Amino acid sequence: MGDQEKYLWLERVGKGSYLGKNSRGLAVPIGHGEDEFTPGDLLRLALAGCNATSSDSRFAAALGEDYQATVGIESEYDQAENRFTKLVVEIVTDMSGLSDEERAQLESRVHRAIEKRCTIGNTLRHGAENSAVITCESPE
Repeated sequence: MGDQEKYLWLERVGKGSYLGKNSRGLAVPIGHGEDEFTPGDLLRLALAGCNATSSDSRFAAALGEDYQATVGIESEYDQAENRFTKLVVEIVTDMSGLSDEERAQLESRVHRAIEKRCTIGNTLRHGAENSAVITCESPE
């Protein structure tokens, strides 16, 4: 994936409402309105999606390319510190066709794949510096 495909930005569309965009033309509404994802929703979805996509090939190899899965995320939030204190991703899929040994091996491979490939999980586990820069730009 080239750098151009990684460009992300927000455009303000109203009071407290933004449209998150990428250079591929996708958009997602962000804010606290009824039809918008909150930034906290997006963080949790990013972690769940990262776990799912990081483990997808392992599940597909064991369960078949058309396996079905639902990925949920449970979180605990500390109001006083305004942060999530715990995030738990649950991948639900039918593994009833596997023996106990095959299931244990698959779960081990899935966990290793997530630890290796899930950028969001690794970032949350190890932390990342973040900052905000304010730029004045006059319309031309």
